[in-house]
Amino acid sequence: MTASAARSILPPLSRDEQRHSDAVAALIRAELAAAGGWISFERFMELALYAPGLGYYNAGSVKIGPGGDFVTAPEMSALLGRCVARQCAAVLQASGGGILELGAGTGSLAAVMLGELASLGVLPERYAILEVSGDLAARQRERLARLPAALRQRLTWLQELPDQPARGVILANEVADALPCHRVCWSAGGVLAIGVVEDDTSSAQPAFRAQAAPADAALESACGEIQSALPEPLPDGYRSEVCLRLAPWIASLGACLECGLLLLTDYGLPRRHYYHPQRTDGTLRCHFRQRAHDNPFINVGMQDITAWVDFTEVAEAGADAGLEVSGFATQAAFLLGLGIESLVASVHDDIERMRLAGEARRLLMPEEMGESFKAMALTRDLPAPLAGFVVQDLRHLL
Repeated sequence: MTASAARSILPPLSRDEQRHSDAVAALIRAELAAAGGWISFERFMELALYAPGLGYYNAGSVKIGPGGDFVTAPEMSALLGRCVARQCAAVLQASGGGILELGAGTGSLAAVMLGELASLGVLPERYAILEVSGDLAARQRERLARLPAALRQRLTWLQELPDQPARGVILANEVADALPCHRVCWSAGGVLAIGVVEDDTSSAQPAFRAQAAPADAALESACGEIQSALPEPLPDGYRSEVCLRLAPWIASLGACLECGLLLLTDYGLPRRHYYHPQRTDGTLRCHFRQRAHDNPFINVGMQDITAWVDFTEVAEAGADAGLEVSGFATQAAFLLGLGIESLVASVHDDIERMRLAGEARRLLMPEEMGESFKAMALTRDLPAPLAGFVVQDLRHLL
């Protein structure tokens, strides 16, 4: 996702938004009291984003698009969906089966992909959407209800991952970045977990602040593995994020794939770049009304909280799940491999072609989304090469 405005002073919450944020803060304060006054940042992030009925993704605020907090690539341009559809068409021709999209946003990607797949003559047996946000699921149903009946009948919504593995494609576009993560600090005395406490000294409401504590065994072990894989020790006081939920999540997705492709697109880096000594304060970002900032303790429950993805961890988890890393590239290279330039050039109307060229630049240019966003292909029993990864192969960086 990306904010369409630079970081700046954030606009104030409305009265209703403030009431909602206060309710989320009260829930977190109750959790803190029950836990003895300290909770991990992972737990804070989980409550702020996913608390039933209250968390950011489970409440009714507008999240995606010009009137929301951020803009995702599928919302930015249909070109992305058309390119992804080309990749999915090739996989479906080889494996058969359907498509499962995780966290489908407003339904833009599904709408574009189904239309493009129909034009290519390679429709999936079904197009399933797994969405944890009731608000977003409602928006998806409204958006996708406008599709032709022949496409609508292939749609289904799921409450949880399928029990049995299936053939086809699993799509996770800008999903992994929202998995609750730990914040940690490497210090001379050992690994510290940067948790959350109530800030009684602040007059602002809600009032939370970060406080470090010794990491538990699981987090300390994960940090030790990260450090051992790096070419040099991290400096004293180095802070970053560690997502212990990423590997189990990939394992659960791998268990759903009998044959085909798990395609992840997100902003992230290989481990050696993610934990670079000069990246001293991690990758955590919050998004509120098209503005990005780095304070997760304001607008609690009313703003998105994300962290970049360690794609080396994704690759290792995929291998542990019996999946093959069949491609890793920047978003720009991925889209170029799938013919985004030809899609723009094929438009005969000059004004429309110029408009699409502008959208393509936002998807491709390094200063926009082209370099920070990566695409990774995890496959099972899929020998055919993937067109999205013929332009660039960054697997050696993993």
